[in-house]
Amino acid sequence: MQQITINSATINDLATLQQIGKQTFFETFAPHNTEENMQKYLEKSFSEEKISAELRNPDSFFFIAWEENTPVGYLKLNTGKAQTEKQDETALEIERIYVKSEYHGKKVGQLLYEKALEIARLQQRAYIWLGVWEDNHRAVNFYTKNGFVPFDKHIFMFGEEEQTDIMMKKTLA
Repeated sequence: MQQITINSATINDLATLQQIGKQTFFETFAPHNTEENMQKYLEKSFSEEKISAELRNPDSFFFIAWEENTPVGYLKLNTGKAQTEKQDETALEIERIYVKSEYHGKKVGQLLYEKALEIARLQQRAYIWLGVWEDNHRAVNFYTKNGFVPFDKHIFMFGEEEQTDIMMKKTLA
């Protein structure tokens, strides 16, 4: 594996974010969900209009992990009103960290998490929080290993199915 670099994403990266977003979400969740729910979610959540609006939101930040010219993962952070749940202004939300399955175990997710931590510290945030599907044991373990603790739960509608997300946070010193 070549060195991984992490770059801030702009509107010029829209197609790349759509592609890697769809691929990594599908790899992560397709085995556990219906094809119909998966297709609806991918079409809605990774449409050009939705990703474009997210990229233009001043309270959201995207980063792409690259191995040479190949995108291998990405990160989406939210502050202020862009946060998916009502949080205070001292919070930073990690909405998405996704890595291509062939790069699992190669520390790409850790590098993306460390970028989130760097941004949180630069912005002098009191804590980082996120929601993670309770059945995504790999992700729950990853965040627990990085010092996150559960503080609540919420329902995430995936098509017609209710799924429970564990809300986790890490207080920053």
